Amino acid sequence: MKQAKNIIMKILLPLLISFVFMTTGLSQDQLPIIDMHMHTSLPHEVPEGIPSLCRPEPCQGDGHAVTDPIENLKKSLEQMDRYNIVKGYLSGVDWSVVQQWHQAAPNRFIAAPFILEPNPDELEKLKIEYQAGRLTAIGEIGAQLHGIPPNDPSLAPYFQLAEDLDIPVLIHVLGIGPYLPHFSSEAGQPLHLETVLQKHPRLRIFVENAGYPYSDQMIAMMYQYPQLYADVSTITWVIPRQAFYDYLKKFMAAGLGKRIMFGSDNMVWPAKIGAAVTAIKEAPFLTHEEKRDIFYNNARRFLRMDEESSKTVDAGH
Repeated sequence: MKQAKNIIMKILLPLLISFVFMTTGLSQDQLPIIDMHMHTSLPHEVPEGIPSLCRPEPCQGDGHAVTDPIENLKKSLEQMDRYNIVKGYLSGVDWSVVQQWHQAAPNRFIAAPFILEPNPDELEKLKIEYQAGRLTAIGEIGAQLHGIPPNDPSLAPYFQLAEDLDIPVLIHVLGIGPYLPHFSSEAGQPLHLETVLQKHPRLRIFVENAGYPYSDQMIAMMYQYPQLYADVSTITWVIPRQAFYDYLKKFMAAGLGKRIMFGSDNMVWPAKIGAAVTAIKEAPFLTHEEKRDIFYNNARRFLRMDEESSKTVDAGH
């Protein structure tokens, strides 16, 4: 009986949602979005005399930096409201700032720490934060910024903790990153994740920017390990639009559209949230259903959002 009810709901719910949008006049632009990649600030200090985070320079034009955390929160929420981003996967090096954002908008953010370097003392403090419910996810794990690949033994306790607590993990594993002395593109090869996923089969983990530009490795890993998801975030606005589209097309052609999630990777450039949203909306090769999967449905599944809250969000409330 329960199974039959679930089947009926799967058929009727999309029709009901469509009817709600048709009768209330809500457009596609107002449909809900989950941003799976947000930060409270830059995760590191940029050394003096070294170019900023990305190429091309994102601080120009409408992407000027907002470094004050409170102002950044205000402008980020404005952008989230503008694009109907109902949930943000938020991480930061300063956990108190993450909590500040979460307390300001408790239903909007999933609170997580940015892990820049493995630290046993920090790990013990993290356990206390999770027990108290002040943090509910892990990541971004940005150890690659220091040249540490995901299969390094120093990161194993973090993956074990995430698996034990059944909480999601975001990790920086890709070939591009900031200008930092120890950053390693080699350490960002997605194949380095294989031993991690073999050891932790219940780990819920997603890779930022779908491992750009290592598409072949990332696709192979996603085929082999169904618990592995990916976001498309910084590459929606920091590389040429056509380069992003060419990359995303590979994953869609490989049949992995159900495990690609949207992210903005907003750090101190709230205006880039809109740029990230626009890149997906304007993708001419994506169907409406595929865009909805990337913007919302895939993240809802990955995060295991309960059905009741999902219905509320889907109705645009």
